[in-house]
Amino acid sequence: MKKIAIIGRPNVGKSSLFNRLVKKRDAITSDLAGTTRDVKRKNAIILNKQVELLDTGGLDKGCELFDKIKEMSLKAAYKADIILYMVDGKGIPEDEDKKLFYELQTMGKDIALVVNKIDNDKMKENLWDYYEFGTDAIFGISVAHNRNTVELMDWLYDKIPESDIIKEVDEEEEIEVIEPEIDDDYFAQYAHDEEDDGFFYTDEDEDEVEDNSIFAQNDLIKEFDENDVNHIKIAIIGRTNVGKSSLLNALLGEERSVVSSVAGTTIDPIDETIDYKGKQLTFVDTAGLRRRGKILGIEKYALMRTTEMLENANMALIVLDASEPFLDLDEKIAGLVDSNRLASIIVLNKWDISKKDEHDKIIKEVRDRFKFLAYAPIITLSAKSHQRVDKLHDMILEINDNYSQRIPTSKLNEVMEKALRRHQLPSMSGQVIRIYYATQYETRPPKIAIVMNKPRGLHFTYRRYLTNKLREAFNFSGTPVLFKAKKRGEK
Repeated sequence: MKKIAIIGRPNVGKSSLFNRLVKKRDAITSDLAGTTRDVKRKNAIILNKQVELLDTGGLDKGCELFDKIKEMSLKAAYKADIILYMVDGKGIPEDEDKKLFYELQTMGKDIALVVNKIDNDKMKENLWDYYEFGTDAIFGISVAHNRNTVELMDWLYDKIPESDIIKEVDEEEEIEVIEPEIDDDYFAQYAHDEEDDGFFYTDEDEDEVEDNSIFAQNDLIKEFDENDVNHIKIAIIGRTNVGKSSLLNALLGEERSVVSSVAGTTIDPIDETIDYKGKQLTFVDTAGLRRRGKILGIEKYALMRTTEMLENANMALIVLDASEPFLDLDEKIAGLVDSNRLASIIVLNKWDISKKDEHDKIIKEVRDRFKFLAYAPIITLSAKSHQRVDKLHDMILEINDNYSQRIPTSKLNEVMEKALRRHQLPSMSGQVIRIYYATQYETRPPKIAIVMNKPRGLHFTYRRYLTNKLREAFNFSGTPVLFKAKKRGEK
């Protein structure tokens, strides 16, 4: 698949063209120079040929941050097959643009000069000045108004090989849909005629049951999807300057994300996929989060994108700075992970520069502060020196197995029965509360339905007790376990 890099100085419309080509508002755009900082990658379709688009940060000089953005952008250009060098057509050609364009031409790649912001016919006259760049591949367009982009698309199409044409789908082709069958006697194997212990079902226990089906069809356990289970989407989350981008680079083994001492360096969520032991790991480096009162300008969009990433992720790496005191904001950020019911690992970064005589104290404080994530394992590492980063890959696979596992109903009920024998459910307003069966009806995260006569009688303290018993019996490290109390036949 051909790679197309969109290169240029800040505020020339690179991200807007990127969004136009991927047909989605994927990259954050604003009038602020330096909005795009990392290289953003997405697949796109040029007519009927597939390509990988690279949206790069602005080529500008100045502070440490902009120098690193420029370095990363030029690296992307060197790796690309086709380069679109964008300039702002509202002004006169800049000497710096000419210099960079000539430098890129020497690489021997297909390169076009894209003059953006030619918003009307009168502005076409500005194009003459840009023939100084010495190229015939010059296109005057307006991304904002979607003007004169056809010639650019045709030029790109000719540069992409026929082998990258996407196979057209035959709309008349019939797709067979197999509906799952409901077995009304699904739990019959667990019924018995021995003394009623308040756990197993007998027909005399419940007069309100209207049918014998335990669950509605949409509550059945999802079919095993190997592609889904083998693709792990991992969000790297934390407040600003805790080392998220450094951790991403360490996990990938290459400089993929811009790292600098400037707080809030990452704006757009950056995703990158690697293969590891037969699994696809997609890491998303999210923008660092601040207290609400300090979120300004484009960081508001970054926060929205981070929230979207969490909704689509399976797992979160909650990155904390072990060299500094923890903040209430750290807990709030971890709360976002918990509310999205993600598998999670707490990453104590900068462990190499933390106070060695306080290591035990730091671990204890994490456990005290993040009690709601008691199931999340803790790993101590240094993203900068790569200390113990290699262990994180294997931990991710283990947690994913736990997050995706399905417990056989028979084993699940054995554990539940023992738990009930040890501590019976308390009554509710003098009414006896009975649990008939339990079954896992979904994975990622594991969701368990408890079929009972009075679902409201399952107090949260008893849920916690059952959760602890399940964690003792099965390896649910790193994953939440969710319960849903319901009556027999309830949809």
